[in-house]
Amino acid sequence: MNLDRETAVTMAPEAAAASLATEAEEILSKARELEGSLHLAGVRDDYRARIERGITLATLALDGVNDDHTRIQLRKSLVLAHAARAEDARYGAGQLSRSAQRAPTREDCEDGWAKVRSIVGNAHTSSLEARRHADILGDYRSRQLAARAERAAASAQRTLDERNQAYTFFTDPGFSFGEGWYLAAASLLVGVSIQIKPDTRQEAQARRFLHDAGLDSALVPYRSRPANPKHLTDLIARSFRADPAGAQELLRAAFLGCEPPSSTLVEWVARRLGHDPNKKVLLWVRISDHDAHRNTDFEELQQIYHRALSAGLTPVFFGDAIDACMQIDAGIDLSLCWKEPIFQGVDMRRTQLQLFEELCQRHGLAGQIGVTTAGMDGPALLGLPTAYLTAAPNVRLGKWVGAVPGYREIEREPGYLERLASVLEEWSTQPV
Repeated sequence: MNLDRETAVTMAPEAAAASLATEAEEILSKARELEGSLHLAGVRDDYRARIERGITLATLALDGVNDDHTRIQLRKSLVLAHAARAEDARYGAGQLSRSAQRAPTREDCEDGWAKVRSIVGNAHTSSLEARRHADILGDYRSRQLAARAERAAASAQRTLDERNQAYTFFTDPGFSFGEGWYLAAASLLVGVSIQIKPDTRQEAQARRFLHDAGLDSALVPYRSRPANPKHLTDLIARSFRADPAGAQELLRAAFLGCEPPSSTLVEWVARRLGHDPNKKVLLWVRISDHDAHRNTDFEELQQIYHRALSAGLTPVFFGDAIDACMQIDAGIDLSLCWKEPIFQGVDMRRTQLQLFEELCQRHGLAGQIGVTTAGMDGPALLGLPTAYLTAAPNVRLGKWVGAVPGYREIEREPGYLERLASVLEEWSTQPV
């Protein structure tokens, strides 16, 4: 028999309660049979539904049954069911917290954590109900089950309390910050917290940059399961949309500082670039095992190189090494310059950004082109006109288009090289 509340009230109260008690026990018994196979696809959902239904029916039955033996059995079933519900909620809160923390947008992340809070509430409710029935029953087994429910609820609550809302500032060696530039910018613009994994190779350099940028107060102790860095580009875009000039001014002041670049850096740039009077464009080279499909296509780079020359711009190769297949008669090669000692000191991060600024201020740098490599994004946030190449619209960086001044997405669709040529012509004629 499958009774609901409306059907039950049409029967004699005692008979209805007895039927509900029987059905509740059958449902909960079947749920217990599933406990050994909860790891299989779909089983946990069935288990969870049976526990919920069993608790509902047993609670209804308890309200109407008068037989003492039946009431005792119902309370024992409810203690067991609420303990199971609390433990399932602990499991569910843990699983959902992981997916919420990895959500691609901050809204999705907050929505996921709101659901975690609801699940934790279920665990707490069940722990209270298990304890209430156990105290009435007074037997050792029921009290043990109630204690299990309380431990599960406490564990679920810890999942919520220990949520890590900080973002990790990565310190892997390399020329660019990668997502570290996003993180420092997002912290300056909207106040997100930052953590750094201790005892990493470039921890000192990262801490120095954050200190120089005025972000000491944003640093928190390192913990596992940080927030998803995919949120950061969107947070930055929102700030730029609200106040493009103000956001850029804030980042420039923090990232570049008030002091001019060192004479060592000025002289290094002058030696490498010479006295070429032309405006210049950075052509970024990316070679990486991570997301190798995003690496530089050197045939494409060769074509961009020729279009830069045709626009009257001097190409400056930057980033990773140029492939031997490239045929270059003009231009400047700064690829792999990040390995030089000047860019490897404790102040390397600010020095890297000051390099781009020096190129703009004294050597006519008009813009930069490349695949979606994070090395481009620090200069882009500080105002360097940027065109990045992508096979399809980029969900993360596409948010900056129309928000960060001068930031463009060039999708590889028919005619995209002609579109890029127009951008180069624009850069060659505009004031630097």
